[in-house]
Amino acid sequence: MPDSGGPVAPERIADVAAAARILAARGVVDGFGHVSMRHPNAPGRYLMSRALAPALVTPEDIVEYDLDSEECDPDAPKGFLERFIHGQIYAARPDVNAVVHSHSPSVIPFGIAKAPMQACFHNAAFLAGGVPVFDIWKHYGATDMLVSDNDKGEKLAECLADRPVALMRAHGSVACGSSLEVAVFRAVYTEVNARVQHWAGALAQEGEDLAVLRDEEGVLADVPNQTAGMRAWDLWRREIRDETGW
Repeated sequence: MPDSGGPVAPERIADVAAAARILAARGVVDGFGHVSMRHPNAPGRYLMSRALAPALVTPEDIVEYDLDSEECDPDAPKGFLERFIHGQIYAARPDVNAVVHSHSPSVIPFGIAKAPMQACFHNAAFLAGGVPVFDIWKHYGATDMLVSDNDKGEKLAECLADRPVALMRAHGSVACGSSLEVAVFRAVYTEVNARVQHWAGALAQEGEDLAVLRDEEGVLADVPNQTAGMRAWDLWRREIRDETGW
C-alpha cells in the first residue's frame, strides 16, 4: 500500500463530500459520477469518495489514493471502477487540483454528434477554444466504455491535454480546475451551457452560425469567473451544510 500524504483538515474533507452532493443537486450526477480533490499537502495523492451514489456521500466516505489510484489505507472500502480518470489527470496536469466525472444528459449528445460544444455564454467561457472528445474505440476497439485502468486513464488525460473539459464519446465528460470550487463550477456550467446550446440551435435558422464566445472573449471572461464562481460555491455549499450539518 502507498503511504498516506498525511492528515487533511476536516473541513476540506467535508468539502469533498459536499461537492458530490452539490453536483447531484444541480443535476450533473445522479446515481453515478464522482468528484475528487488533490491532497492539499501531497501532490501525489488525491481524495475521493468510496463507490457510492454522490447524493449519499458523507465525510466518512472519503478515501485517499495515490496517482496510480491505489488506496493508501489497506482497510479502505471499495472504490469507483473509473477512479483512474482522476489519478492520471493529476499525474499529467500539475495545475489541476480537482476533477469531476459525470454523465450529465445535455452534454452527452455533443460527444456523439458532429456539432461541437461551444461556449454560449460568459459563465461557460472556459469552453471557448474547443472541447476535445475522447473516443475509447480509437485506442482499444470494443470495450465496456469504462476508463477502468491506468492506461485508459492516461489516454483520456492525453486527449484532455491542457483543456478544462473533455467529452467522452457515448459516455460523459470530465471537468477539472485549479481548485475543488472551480472544478465543480465548471462541471455545473458545462451542463448548463449544453442546454443553452441545444436551445439556441433549435432557434437558429438553417445554416445560421451561433454567435458564441470567440476564443479571445473566452480567455478574458474566464478570469473573473475564477473568483466570482466562488459566489455560486458559497450558495451551494451552504445548502448542503443546512441539510447535513457539516
